[in-house]
Amino acid sequence: MNLAIRDILYHKWRFIQTSFGLGLLIAVVMSMGGIYRGLIADATVALNSTGADLWVVQKGTVGPFAEASRLPEDAKYRIAEVPGIAQASGLSFQNIQITRYTKPLRFFLVGYELDGFGGPPIIIAGRNINQSHYEMVVDKSMKMQLGETIRLGLSDYTVVGITKGMVSVSGDPYAYVSLADAQDIQFKDDNNAIRNNRARIADRISKVSILSPAQISQLAPLVTEIAGSTHIVNTVAAKLAPGTDIKEVQETIQRWNHYQAISTSEQEKILTAGMIQKSKMQLSLFRSILLIISAVIITLIIYTMTMEKIRVIATLKLIGSPNKVVAGLVLQQSLLIGTIAYTIGYVIISLTYDKFPRRVELIPFDLAALFVIVMVICVFSSLLGIRKAMRVDSSQALGG
Repeated sequence: MNLAIRDILYHKWRFIQTSFGLGLLIAVVMSMGGIYRGLIADATVALNSTGADLWVVQKGTVGPFAEASRLPEDAKYRIAEVPGIAQASGLSFQNIQITRYTKPLRFFLVGYELDGFGGPPIIIAGRNINQSHYEMVVDKSMKMQLGETIRLGLSDYTVVGITKGMVSVSGDPYAYVSLADAQDIQFKDDNNAIRNNRARIADRISKVSILSPAQISQLAPLVTEIAGSTHIVNTVAAKLAPGTDIKEVQETIQRWNHYQAISTSEQEKILTAGMIQKSKMQLSLFRSILLIISAVIITLIIYTMTMEKIRVIATLKLIGSPNKVVAGLVLQQSLLIGTIAYTIGYVIISLTYDKFPRRVELIPFDLAALFVIVMVICVFSSLLGIRKAMRVDSSQALGG
């Protein structure tokens, strides 16, 4: 007869309530680990889905994700001519917030060349963009329907496709449009702004130029058009030819083209060690605090259960039971509480993780490591109860 199980069955409702409460705590710990893994997945999803080997950005920056970067669109032709580059494509990124059904809708807009790369990796409904203007693909989490139209910038865009699992490091879902449309949305001014710019430029030209008023009025629109060009990208993503030394390509771009060339592995370090570092530290702190709380709770529970069984333990000693039987009774109950609580926590998080507003990635290694940690906590938490049980005198069974 197993004394630990026999005692648990005798106090089963209290044991179930205790395990369930502890299971909720462990579920929170699991969710925090999953959220951290989700942060990493969100930070690197664009890098992995694009398939680029190099990210060419404005010199002196670590863009385009961690820092602002702006390049002329025609820089892709110069990059494409660098030895070792197999393909180069301009990409545009911007955060957008609009009002939809009286509620704010925030998303991360990606502009890509339709004959290049960097577009949605998968289409789960509808189709990909096949027109240069006014079509878009959105992530499923935006909860938009095929054929729905929203206004961005100066134009209306129709949803023609839906992708899945594309979320930025800040948690905003991805939306895709053609590069030309993204440039218009980001840089094109409305008519009032254009007129104001022309008047301002004409005024400045008149102060420093000997041109006639007629010549100034003709020159101002040209200067405005040049200054207000929308042919700008945030990065030129490049794929390397097989066997190419990436370091040599980076040095060539930086020396002769005067841009910053960042490899995908370097971008991952920038994103994970920079943008989400504080979030990682915060989540780790919360997990540590919760595990400490769990250890305290288990210790108090086991100690209380041991105190309630003082006479039973004394009786066991009176009939000659060795100390290892008494210690095993306390240790087994502690391990059972931890195992059942872990199982409850795992079931809860498995049923609810896809309902979280942020991506939650449950990694088998993390779950196994947490189980080991919980078991270690249970062992150490039982020591106080075991210590108390070892000091029980057999005479207490007789009321002494």
